[in-house]
Amino acid sequence: MRVSVRMIVLFVLAGVLVGAAFATVFGDNLGTLHIQDARASTATATDISAPAVPAAAAKPSAQPTNAAALQTGDGDALVAAEEQVLGSIYDNVLPSVVHIQVAQGQGSGFVWDNQGHIVTNNHVVEGTSQVMVSFADGDRAIGTVLGTDPESDLAVVEVDVPAANLKPVTLGDSDKLSVGQLAVALGNPFGLDNTMTAGIISALGRNINSGNSQFSIPRVIQTDAPINPGNSGGPLLDRSGEVIGINTQIVSNSGSNSGIGFSVPINIAKRVVPALIKDGNFSYSWLGVAGQTVLPDLVDALNLPAETHGVLISSVADGGPAALAGLRGGTRITQVEGLSVPVGGDVVISINGTEISSMDDLMAYLTVKTSPGDTVTLDIIRNNGRQSQVNVTLQARP
Repeated sequence: MRVSVRMIVLFVLAGVLVGAAFATVFGDNLGTLHIQDARASTATATDISAPAVPAAAAKPSAQPTNAAALQTGDGDALVAAEEQVLGSIYDNVLPSVVHIQVAQGQGSGFVWDNQGHIVTNNHVVEGTSQVMVSFADGDRAIGTVLGTDPESDLAVVEVDVPAANLKPVTLGDSDKLSVGQLAVALGNPFGLDNTMTAGIISALGRNINSGNSQFSIPRVIQTDAPINPGNSGGPLLDRSGEVIGINTQIVSNSGSNSGIGFSVPINIAKRVVPALIKDGNFSYSWLGVAGQTVLPDLVDALNLPAETHGVLISSVADGGPAALAGLRGGTRITQVEGLSVPVGGDVVISINGTEISSMDDLMAYLTVKTSPGDTVTLDIIRNNGRQSQVNVTLQARP
């Protein structure tokens, strides 16, 4: 559905009047650290009284260079090749990136398919049912929030736009990423449309909290590509221009980019987004255990076989899948290196044949590989030192 200029003005004025306060602040003895979403308030983005700050130059990708190459002129060719790659990404993907405005702020998003589905962050559209969607060519449309998933911080917005006017992104594979790869962010930082920043993937496998959820988002991508308020919901791309993540949070002392940004891996979105389109929500598997990673100090303390890796179950939820399958939690507490450790609980060392090295591994497998109702096989070590297998039928998260 196309909108009139008057409707656009009303949306913008509403955002200016309301603004947004969105940072979650954690204090420690090193000072105040902000871990916040990358949504910008409309009031900040439209404050024309503030002096413009020159944007930092795009950080080059980690491509091999050496002094000899620079002296012989090959350095110019390398720089030109990199510029060509970045320029091609911008030209090809920008038509797929949108600017999303709501009363309390703004963010970014991208075209998922030619049926009018736009992917963004849950925190961008939280608390509203309609948003303003602006395309790179200047077209605008009212978007209806079709489905949200606070657990992964993902949401789907639907717009009534002809399929011929939509250019879906190409999806990559976030399981095949490596630290050091080129990472490119497209979005609307501080409301500045059509902005591209570049850097590298600086870490993989992070777990971050999503809003007020007790569960975390697994396998999150960390990048130093500058991400700022307003980038939320925009795509993180590889050198081929394929989407590998959805930009969601930054770590900052100032509320702006400090070189630590997080993106929800696209392989999680591949599972969540179709469910949001179909049902409006996504159901996660639940094992019903609390536990901790088996560190080397625990191997000796718990009399486990040498080199054991896995998850020590500290407790099981009453009536939950693990309890029904006979899994055991700790029966008493002992002190190991000054830490309280439950003793007597089962140690999970693999799930469906996939080795588990940490609690994060277990949660990631459940999130990415399973659905409620699936039966999984856990290899465990009991407190008598014997290894056995237990079949568990997963339930939906309560």
